[in-house]
Amino acid sequence: MGAEWWWGHLCLLGILAARCRGVSQCLDGITFNVILLDDEESPWSLKYVKREILKAIEKDKSMNAAEGVTLNLTANFGGFNTSYYRHRGCQSSTCEAMDELKSLMNSGNLGCSVLGPTCTYATDQIVDVERGLRLSTPIISAGSFGDACDNTVNLQRLLPPARKITDFFITFWETPNNLKPEWETAYVYKKQSNTEDCFWYINALDAGRFFLSVERTVLRGGELNKVLKSQNRTSNLFIMCGSPMDIKEAKHGIKEADSSDILFVLIDLYNDQYYINTTSMPCMRNVLVLTMPDTRNYTVNTDLKSNNTMNDYMAAYHDAVLLIGQMMRKTVEKNHSDVQQMDFFSMNFFRGISFTGIAGTYKLDSYGDRDVNLSIIYTTTSNKYQLLFVFDTESNTTIVVDNKPVFIWGKRLPNFKPDGDLASHDIIVIALAVTVVVVATIAFIFYRQNRRDRLLRKRWSHIASDLIILLENYEHNVISLKIEVERKNSNFKIRRALYDKKIVILKELQHSDGNFNETQRIELNALQQIDYYNLTKFYGTVKLDHGVFGVFEYGERGSLRYVLNDKVSYPEETFMDWEFKISVMYDIAKGMSYLHASDLQVHGRLKSTNCVVDNRMVVKITDFGCNTFLSPGKDLWTAPEHLRKQGTSQKGDVYSFAIIAHEIVLRKSTFYTECCTDRAEKLSNVIMSYFRPDLNFDTDSEKEGEVYMLIKSCWDEDPEKRPDFKKVENTLGKIISNIHNQDNESYVDNMIRRLQMYSRNLEHLVEERTALYKAERDRADCLNFMLLPGPVVKSLKETGMVEPELYEEVTIYFSDIVGFTTLCQYSTPMEVVDMLNDIYKGFDSIVDHHDVYKVETIGDAYMVTSGLPKRNGNRHAVDICRMALEILHFMGTFQLRHLPGIPVWIRIGVHSGSCAAGVVGIKMPRYCLFGDTVNTASRMESTGHPLRIHVSQPTINILQRTDCKFEYEIRGETYLKGKGTETTYWLTGETGEDYDLPTPPTAENFQRLQQDLAQMILACLERRSRGSVRRKKTLSSRSKEDKRGQESEVESESGPLEYLHLANVDNTLSTFL
Repeated sequence: MGAEWWWGHLCLLGILAARCRGVSQCLDGITFNVILLDDEESPWSLKYVKREILKAIEKDKSMNAAEGVTLNLTANFGGFNTSYYRHRGCQSSTCEAMDELKSLMNSGNLGCSVLGPTCTYATDQIVDVERGLRLSTPIISAGSFGDACDNTVNLQRLLPPARKITDFFITFWETPNNLKPEWETAYVYKKQSNTEDCFWYINALDAGRFFLSVERTVLRGGELNKVLKSQNRTSNLFIMCGSPMDIKEAKHGIKEADSSDILFVLIDLYNDQYYINTTSMPCMRNVLVLTMPDTRNYTVNTDLKSNNTMNDYMAAYHDAVLLIGQMMRKTVEKNHSDVQQMDFFSMNFFRGISFTGIAGTYKLDSYGDRDVNLSIIYTTTSNKYQLLFVFDTESNTTIVVDNKPVFIWGKRLPNFKPDGDLASHDIIVIALAVTVVVVATIAFIFYRQNRRDRLLRKRWSHIASDLIILLENYEHNVISLKIEVERKNSNFKIRRALYDKKIVILKELQHSDGNFNETQRIELNALQQIDYYNLTKFYGTVKLDHGVFGVFEYGERGSLRYVLNDKVSYPEETFMDWEFKISVMYDIAKGMSYLHASDLQVHGRLKSTNCVVDNRMVVKITDFGCNTFLSPGKDLWTAPEHLRKQGTSQKGDVYSFAIIAHEIVLRKSTFYTECCTDRAEKLSNVIMSYFRPDLNFDTDSEKEGEVYMLIKSCWDEDPEKRPDFKKVENTLGKIISNIHNQDNESYVDNMIRRLQMYSRNLEHLVEERTALYKAERDRADCLNFMLLPGPVVKSLKETGMVEPELYEEVTIYFSDIVGFTTLCQYSTPMEVVDMLNDIYKGFDSIVDHHDVYKVETIGDAYMVTSGLPKRNGNRHAVDICRMALEILHFMGTFQLRHLPGIPVWIRIGVHSGSCAAGVVGIKMPRYCLFGDTVNTASRMESTGHPLRIHVSQPTINILQRTDCKFEYEIRGETYLKGKGTETTYWLTGETGEDYDLPTPPTAENFQRLQQDLAQMILACLERRSRGSVRRKKTLSSRSKEDKRGQESEVESESGPLEYLHLANVDNTLSTFL
């Protein structure tokens, strides 16, 4: 244990002791805090970074002023010094950063975000959730390169972390192109002293994923010189981190180090001299430099004593301030009040985004880490730096920039393996080995040819079609294997038939007419010879009218995948216990062991979906052989080596067995991991790195531990380290024997115990299914009551019909949207659907509070009635009128999501009278209203005015018979089609109730604005396309030309619409009912 370990634990105790008191609001004078090392030696020291942060704040102020944002950023600088420790710098920064953070948390001044620290030791303690500090404030760091800071909740890294560098080396090594071969080995050189970035980059190559993908050897101190001079080195490739001067020092005048057989890869990300000073040094001629792209808007000056010190750390913290300002402006655009109540920025603001700073364009991935196009630079034969490759860390792809490079290695980069002279005895051994191989190959060819001829002489004949009896009931003939595929949940339909008094399944042989070629006949003959308890029997082929089919043994209970998913029929604790799971694995292992020892030798498509279960719960393997009819494919069960390169092998089958065993143990989805659910992402991770399903080894059971270790060995990355199926079968057999010996239970006792468990579970299953049925019935009733009135539903359920009924007096409400056609003309279909859904959801919520029944909606028309099917005396007119007033109030505050600022008006008509009602139709039955009252209510709506409730005389008469005091105005004589001229009224309110109704437009202004509606929509769409829609209500261009003196006004999203300041309609008469 090092000193850093003790410091980390001491700081952790300090954090746990100081309980988090919460974070103060962002705008208490501090928007963000800066926590950085403050010394004279670190390039990211607060002494140098502070100047750039202040510049960025001033730049952000200018941007805020240009956009009219009043909130400005402020910073609180918190530096800490480690000069009094024995080890200065990052090694002693852990507790100091923690103390600074504790101080801010205790004082409530943590702010919206934190810049720093840069040191990985300090950042790791802060962002590590499992160690006790659950910080929600986002942390932006120019550094924190180590793997310990990967995939954290609230850390953003503006310089490429070590995992991005590791991804580069893995991909670059494994991917060949026209300028480089595939590489498999490398030397990684660790200097005695390293900068912060080099320390973590090299450490990641030493102990990270690079170790699993590439055969690497770590060199320290003088070991590099020995390897360069040695004739027995294992690789021509050397990786180190530093500068060209470090390369010169490492070669140290060694002649072999400048050889064209050797290639150095120098990690030097934060140095711009490769673009400014294009002249290289002679020692760099066999060196590839990995560095940042040429996007800097500044010149790097590493002299810390200069007044013009500048480096990538300082630039990154400068750009971090610009990022915070950008996030603040985006939040203000949404709602200014949200910012004032905000404790800290949401982490979603910093994930998957792009922004621009003085260091160029930043792209942050889903974990908040920076993606960048890394440059790979070489030295030409004339000692000039030249760009060779560009590597995109976002897609992990290499782009060749210079197709005809002029470098020391000739036309291509060197091979990874040194070319050595073979000794005489090696030549003799190789010659003898080649001779033995040639002789053995010839003998094997003769044997295979002889065997092939024997198989060819055996003719293939189909089963007579009259021996195959398809089941008479077609619904039972085409059955489902119940195979669930993760990409799509679908059932594969397979024909079922009788053959030799046994149920079999018929699998169609695609693209075959029954005249098999030599290869197919050999394969089918070999397949027919397979007869084993844990393998499905192949009986032969048959020609039917539908095509050519293979006849296979039938598994009554479906696929193993289906059985594992059905936790109701096969419960975890009672039926499918641990012993049963091991037995299932044992069945598969026995079947595969026999298959590998047969002439077929390999399966190639082993999955949980082609392991079937018969009625005795015995697992049998199917879909083996048939290689000329079925392709291997690539799926979650496929071994990594076969995902990378198409093929099949026995070791690949062992890997597939491990994935199936994992499914059996957990009974979850195939290749289950908590960190990844997407199938394509899982396949990509398996191909690119060592990625396996979750398997918890923290178990107290010895037998579980044995099985887990077996699974882990079966999915080993190295195929040669995986056991064969014979060993797997023996291991599982011993585990089963141990279980019976420990429990002292015979097989008969075990069977009786299982029957008792199944009987008890059956009772619980019946109760569970009954509860599910009742819940489903209640849901169906609830849905029916939403579609039809309650009494109608009850009558349909009891008698199957509903008698039509005449109602002497009901009140009917009609409304539609004014200018709906114009709104649709400038809206997409989905925007029209969203608009009507938003409006009618508001209407529906109002309807629920009144004794009314919503009849239907047709387009923009909304129809409601009261007084049927449940009669309610005179209340029907009162409920409809109150509902109409509330709907009108709702429309006064409603705004369109896609056209903010455009007024939405409705016309409302109300009429009372008699009508008939009944259910019409059998398929999708509708409860419909008939009679003159319906037509008159519709005419009342169509002859009304926007934002007005048009009420007929019969409705007014009913209201006068009640105790409710409604306010209305006489409109006058109105012509109603089919009725003639009648006196109608405007309903304006109810005494003692404040509905806060919107002000309706005058007839003159309504006509003018109806003409201008299209132009207003176009103006709104134009503002939205510019991203500057701010809920602004403006007069039309025509009203500006008329100089009517009306100005635009900005309204908040929650404020009432003022409908363009139209003049009010004169109240000619008010009557209180």
